[in-house]
Amino acid sequence: MSTGELTYAEALAALEARGRFGIRLGLGRVRALLRALGDPQASVRGGLVAGTNGKGSVIALAGAALRAAGYRIGETPKPHLVTYRERIVVDGRPIGADAFARLVEAVVPVADRAAPRLGPPTEFELLTAMMFCHFADARLDLALVEVGLGGRLDATNAWDGGVAVLTNVALDHTDRLGSTIPAIAREKAAIVKRGDRAVTGADGEALAIVRRRCARLGVPLSVAPPAPVLGWSRDALTVELPGLGATEVGLRGRHQAANAAVADALLDALDEAGLASVPADARRRGYRAARWPGRLELLDVPDPRGGTREVLLDGAHNPAGADALASALDDLRPFLAGGTDAPPAPLVLVWAAMADKDVAGTITAVGRSAALRGATVVCTAPDLPRALAPDALAALWMRAGVSELTARTASSPDAALDAALAVGGGPVVVAGSLYLVGAARARLVDDPALRDPLAA
Repeated sequence: MSTGELTYAEALAALEARGRFGIRLGLGRVRALLRALGDPQASVRGGLVAGTNGKGSVIALAGAALRAAGYRIGETPKPHLVTYRERIVVDGRPIGADAFARLVEAVVPVADRAAPRLGPPTEFELLTAMMFCHFADARLDLALVEVGLGGRLDATNAWDGGVAVLTNVALDHTDRLGSTIPAIAREKAAIVKRGDRAVTGADGEALAIVRRRCARLGVPLSVAPPAPVLGWSRDALTVELPGLGATEVGLRGRHQAANAAVADALLDALDEAGLASVPADARRRGYRAARWPGRLELLDVPDPRGGTREVLLDGAHNPAGADALASALDDLRPFLAGGTDAPPAPLVLVWAAMADKDVAGTITAVGRSAALRGATVVCTAPDLPRALAPDALAALWMRAGVSELTARTASSPDAALDAALAVGGGPVVVAGSLYLVGAARARLVDDPALRDPLAA
């Protein structure tokens, strides 16, 4: 039960009333709201991380290293998988339900009167203001903040932490950010502000735009190409990092070599900015211990027929993410159940997609994985207006050209998981939508820190 006037359930309802799916880009409302709250963001320093893919992984890696070095840090994973409270994290733990309710109670009335001419702040803008209020009260050493969408007009860009990071640029959210790599890169590079230090893993046209932005503002830029991959196992990737040599990364997939390089360069930039100094030993321990729920997260769950079953959760929902998933499936398959059989035990996929995404491109990208030969895909849809119908999704899979693929449909994520666990004995892969991954994780992982007291 919340100690304020609002229970957690009431606070959640007040927040969701702002429209979970409403997006109105612009900085006017959030700046007015933060100003009315006393500009809590002004007391927080750290890194603002933008990019098409890899933002959360970079924050997970850098955050783990900072904690290993003894720093008290705030993080803002997006989107949440199970509870809104995942979006406001201090020292690796999500904000408590009572504290969340108190923040909603404090911020919503201010939001209603902060800037009437600009319209009411959106849900994401409220969450951004709540996050900065909590971080200011928590007396952090620094924060790692993930951009929501784009950069230039994203609510998080009302903050200047001192270090700006752009992981990479690929085609996504083209309806809002532009239909070309240069257009999207300009939107994302706008998080770089005069006086910052900047880090990027971008290349090609996107890198050229980041370079121009930094040169115009006189901002030092560190370009971090992917770290050389030395090998991998079921649970770790080994890469070569400057000054560290062979380093284990606790996040799966060879694409994490790029994220590890950016995270390491982010730590260097924080050091150069005088914000944090993370020695080599803490970096190694942090990178090895890093975890990022729902991103190539491997679970061993009870099999209804006895024993356990491997379930791999991954949030890939655009072609670039799906390409990384395809490579990871091929790399990991020998280490998973039935992977050394001849032929390997077929995979079972549970897949959902939002209709406003490049669904065909995403399926084509992941469909290149040799590990999908003979797979069964159970297509489903979360209960959301944007979700693509399972029948339409199954039709796209059947046109993807995957050898010996079987597609079926299920009416809900729960029904799809039940169907997948009843097929064969090979690993189950849940992907295509973070909403689907969140629903699966809520069912399969019993994490007391993520239980919401909705009855309170």
